[in-house]
Amino acid sequence: MTGRASHAQVVQAQFGEQAGAYLHSAVHAQGAEFAELQAALAAQPRSRVLDLGCGAGHVGFHLAPLAGEVVAYDLSAQMLEVVARTAAERGLDNLLVVRGAAERLPFAEAEFDLVASRYSAHHWGDVGQALREVRRVLRPGGTAAFIDVIAPGTPLLDTHLQAIEVLRDGSHVRDYSAAEWLRLAGEAGLQVQRLQRQRLRLEFASWVERMRTPEVFRQAIRALQQGAGAEVRDYFEIADDGSFSTDVLVLWTGRG
Repeated sequence: MTGRASHAQVVQAQFGEQAGAYLHSAVHAQGAEFAELQAALAAQPRSRVLDLGCGAGHVGFHLAPLAGEVVAYDLSAQMLEVVARTAAERGLDNLLVVRGAAERLPFAEAEFDLVASRYSAHHWGDVGQALREVRRVLRPGGTAAFIDVIAPGTPLLDTHLQAIEVLRDGSHVRDYSAAEWLRLAGEAGLQVQRLQRQRLRLEFASWVERMRTPEVFRQAIRALQQGAGAEVRDYFEIADDGSFSTDVLVLWTGRG
């Protein structure tokens, strides 16, 4: 991309050509949180659901059979094409796609019973504004769940994680710490219900290939990993091939 591209344009460029790769990504297609989201819906049949920053649509595909309607919402038109096509192939006629930014949701107040966002928030330009929008479109008594990679609580580990993330993907903004998530949710008027931490193993080759990371940046990531101190290598469980582990937060909130 040439010229002075906006962050939104960078996001669209990064993810448009990779839409198919995300549909078939094991990291994105699997996770214990899907069962919890399904359980939340089972207690509220015929709910209206917003899959915020839907990517290739995995949350929507899991929830559509239990929901009244699922809106898959994303900034990438090509991602949404993949979602719409896959939903049609699977007979999920209650799943529809809408394009836009997380910070400006084109929905009325209190439209949704459940908002779910998975591995998307670290791309948002203004997480605080997006969370305020989530609260606005969530009905009183509704639930909003956020699943994302989180930053460790120490500068040494945080700096390493943010550096390799932005080298791998130029649309990366920030992995927030658990404390930052709690503060941002509270400031947005969302009531924290519970949080869980998970450990996610990322296989290096597929991690960089999914984003078609240029070779020069792949080498830079490996150089950072190899030059890191023992504390960093141990925390992220960095293997000889560059594969590593990171933390994921599952945060459940609601609108009172």
